[in-house]
Amino acid sequence: MSAATRRLTTAQALVRFLAAQHTERDGVRHRLIAGTWGVFGHGNVAGIGQALVEYADVMPYHQGRNEQSMVHAAVGYARQLNRLSAQAVTTSIGPGATNLVTGAALATINRLPVLLLPGDYFASHAADPLLQQLEHPVEADVSVNDTLRPVSRYFDRITRPEALIPSALNAARVLADPAGTGAVTLALPQDVQAEAFDWPEEFFAERVWHVRRPAPDPAELAEAVRLIRAARRPLVVAGGGVHHSEAEAALRAFADATGIPVASTQAGKGSLRHDHPADLGGIGHTGTAVADGLARTADLVIGVGTRYTDFTTASGTLFQNPDVRFLNLNITAFDAHKLAARTLVCDARTGLEQLADALPGHRVDPSYEAEYRTGKERWERVVEAACRAGDDGAVPTQTQVLGALDAVVGDDDVVINAAGSLPGDLHKLWRARSPRQYHLEYGYSCMGYEIPAAIGVQQAAPGTPVWALVGDGTYLMMPTEIVTAVQEGLPVKVVLVQNHGYASIGGLSESVGAERFGTAYRHRAADGTFTGAPLPVDLAANAASLGMDVLRARTVGELREALATARAAGRPTCVYVETDPSPTAPPAEAWWDVPVAGTASREAAVRARREYDRQAAGRRRHL
Repeated sequence: MSAATRRLTTAQALVRFLAAQHTERDGVRHRLIAGTWGVFGHGNVAGIGQALVEYADVMPYHQGRNEQSMVHAAVGYARQLNRLSAQAVTTSIGPGATNLVTGAALATINRLPVLLLPGDYFASHAADPLLQQLEHPVEADVSVNDTLRPVSRYFDRITRPEALIPSALNAARVLADPAGTGAVTLALPQDVQAEAFDWPEEFFAERVWHVRRPAPDPAELAEAVRLIRAARRPLVVAGGGVHHSEAEAALRAFADATGIPVASTQAGKGSLRHDHPADLGGIGHTGTAVADGLARTADLVIGVGTRYTDFTTASGTLFQNPDVRFLNLNITAFDAHKLAARTLVCDARTGLEQLADALPGHRVDPSYEAEYRTGKERWERVVEAACRAGDDGAVPTQTQVLGALDAVVGDDDVVINAAGSLPGDLHKLWRARSPRQYHLEYGYSCMGYEIPAAIGVQQAAPGTPVWALVGDGTYLMMPTEIVTAVQEGLPVKVVLVQNHGYASIGGLSESVGAERFGTAYRHRAADGTFTGAPLPVDLAANAASLGMDVLRARTVGELREALATARAAGRPTCVYVETDPSPTAPPAEAWWDVPVAGTASREAAVRARREYDRQAAGRRRHL
């Protein structure tokens, strides 16, 4: 072997390569891959597993319990660090690999980086078919890992050792690209993982991937300035790109200078502090009355780092001004062009700074400012009424749980949620105090995300109190990473809300004529329906059996005490509370399109269809 090469297995070479990759933005450097999660089976134990043992000094390893959960943890880590650092996840061939698909979809939909390293069949086909191998009768190169292709931003199967070199470089490029990031998959055949090869030393040299802050095109900037100056009722819609770009201060300066109000998507909430005069809170189906009211009359909607999901646009019914125009500032051209918008394809922080510099002295009419500030004050009274608990001895409602938590958390605590009825209540009612406090995964709204994501966030922000808010339905999907939190000594806090079923979908089911069918956790009644007594499931005992300290709160007063105790705890702690199901959250301020049966004999569905047709008539296609 010459001095210019190093003999390693393919897996060893990959680990050494990943350990030498860094990102840099604004002069601050991060490790691109800060650690590797893994569950080992025959498809990766002798390859990647051995390599992680060999190089434990340069690549930290984290033991997971479920492959999907490991991806969620890695996504939580990357989001907390604004996509500047990521983690890898390795699995065996077969069910371990297919368990990655949900997590990969979540990562790619939310534009968050994660590196997936599933084992694969023998490239040599020496053992064929091996245990867990999918056999396709006419496509011999297909494996279960091909299910990851549509949910990955980059995919390759490494069938020869030397093929790793260009593929690993491409993987790092995509992970570090703010406009193209998401899940990256390198499928690793078992025999290739363990094969020795003479690698060029240059492959292992330290490499820094500069994370770009592209500036807007001058012509696009000039057009944007013209549109803003001409608008009488402009509105900013802040999305997750504000956080990823660390553009919160630039957005605040833009709002301070122009008086243009800011509403936020689930991913963008916290772009302004809740008490900033221009912050209107959430927008869309789960938005506030003031934000949705202004959206209906806005003549210019300035999207910053948003991809305009159906919740944000109220399924195309929200922006009703006949003269409304859209100006989208986004680092991804695909998102910038949505709604037939004028575009600023650029970094959010750079774009906002240049917009502010190009608008000296420009400010909205004082009457418009007075209007939205008055609306903001009215909504604050709605929030207070929903979250206030008058009787410390009463069973809390779900919104009173949020009020109690709001009183306990500090400005830099992180509150995580993803699914159920909590996202709607949080988007309307939570008063975000810092850019990273509000962590809602709502691109995929994936049940089971919260607890593993809390682990990833806690790894990225040691010393920060991290809260996972879960309903009983979500908890039952994926509680297994509690064991990981205990093993790693990560003091995550889980607030487990028991309401005996899928409360969110139960309410939706009722509204669309499906009569809450299959949404309650109850015994079967004599007629065969799930309308009997609630199931005798003790989720608090389950959490305790997995190693958590558990605090049971039966009343509002006990809840406050339990939350304070949990916040101060130095180990994983669960606050379990059964809630009063009485509806205390304000109703939706905008529609959401869930198609209703076009014909039915049951009156509930007939009524729901009439309402659906009425709402759908307000849909617009913005051209």
